[in-house]
Amino acid sequence: MRTSHRSEKLEQAFAALSANYRGTDIDLHAVCRDRRMKSPVVAGDFMNSIGVPTHAGANHGNQTFALFKYDDVKHVLQDSATFTSGFIARGLGSFFSADGLIIIAMDGEPHRAARGLLQPVFAPNAMLPWRSLIEHQIRDEFILPLVPDKRADLLDFGLYFPIRVIYGLIGFPDDELGNFYEYAAMGLSILAGPQLDPIKEAESRERAMKATNTLYEAVLALVKRRRAEGAPGDDLVCRLLRAEFEGRKLDDHEITTFARSMVAAGGETTTRTFSSIMTLLLQRPELVERIRNDRSLVPKLIDESVRFEPVSTVKVRQAARDVEIRGVHIPKGAMVQCVVASANRDEEIFDNSDTFNIDRRQKPSFTFGFGPHMCVGQYLAKMELSIAINAILDLFPNIRLDPDCPAPEITGSMLRGASTVPVIWD
Repeated sequence: MRTSHRSEKLEQAFAALSANYRGTDIDLHAVCRDRRMKSPVVAGDFMNSIGVPTHAGANHGNQTFALFKYDDVKHVLQDSATFTSGFIARGLGSFFSADGLIIIAMDGEPHRAARGLLQPVFAPNAMLPWRSLIEHQIRDEFILPLVPDKRADLLDFGLYFPIRVIYGLIGFPDDELGNFYEYAAMGLSILAGPQLDPIKEAESRERAMKATNTLYEAVLALVKRRRAEGAPGDDLVCRLLRAEFEGRKLDDHEITTFARSMVAAGGETTTRTFSSIMTLLLQRPELVERIRNDRSLVPKLIDESVRFEPVSTVKVRQAARDVEIRGVHIPKGAMVQCVVASANRDEEIFDNSDTFNIDRRQKPSFTFGFGPHMCVGQYLAKMELSIAINAILDLFPNIRLDPDCPAPEITGSMLRGASTVPVIWD
């Protein structure tokens, strides 16, 4: 890869994060299919049973239930008053900061106000001024230099380009890009904080807190500098400094905390989604040619890929009151695991749900969430993915899987994706 920087720490942190959430060696989709048919609401910690920690942390002490059907998952994600997210501040959020301030851990009015400030910054029309810059970064810096090689592992740059995009959008100077890969490695260390083993989690917490403090100081320095300059630019920090909702603006701590969470989560999820999309596409050579000749199909490819193979396989909420789902009593305080990987393949919602078909009539899937906590960065992620896919189809003639390498495989009980996508082209 002919980019200016490559970070061994980043690659090691990505591998460690993947290993932390890989879980036991099962066919996740087969297990979910069986649960949908036989026991769509399960009492017990399903994710723990397959070796995966969640945002709730391992030691929350509450009863846990898992949901596998589309309609049940949709209902829970939509009803944020009954099924809350504040517990995340004590789970994953506690690895980010002492106050657990991350938007996915907010409920009620604080969440509504935060979304009101952030949503306009990440709306589809707000992404358009960034498109040419993002296209230059992905196409010219990462993909174009590889053309003469006629061989690559797409993950060699697939790990880096989403981080490069976030780096540029936040507003860090280009001459500090090498430092930012180190910051991104710190962000992945934070995400790897939750562990199933309490002893390992204590050790992980120490590493995560060191990383989060270092990353916080780096972003805060940039925020203060941009505020002192009057926030004149169109980078993310300047946009957030200027953002206003119902007479309120974000303070430096809030902007820093949000930008830091993008460093941690915004890159690696796009990397994994990219790996799955390219795997699913390249497994179907006839589809490669079809999309090469009709680029209007790229959004359909992305939507069907994230339905078929969601990166984040579960989203957790906490019951704010006693409820009943399919005749199962769920007491106040219980954790509710919404198994997105199962809901996205519910046979009652999606025809031939286990078939990858970009021509299916699209219905909402839950990969980017649903309801009030829908991922605020989904349009940015889809823009990045679209640009990368189009550049590959433009610049790598007759791209195909490398027959001399093992075929890519999408794995993981959580944070699913392919670890390698070796390809050749003419």
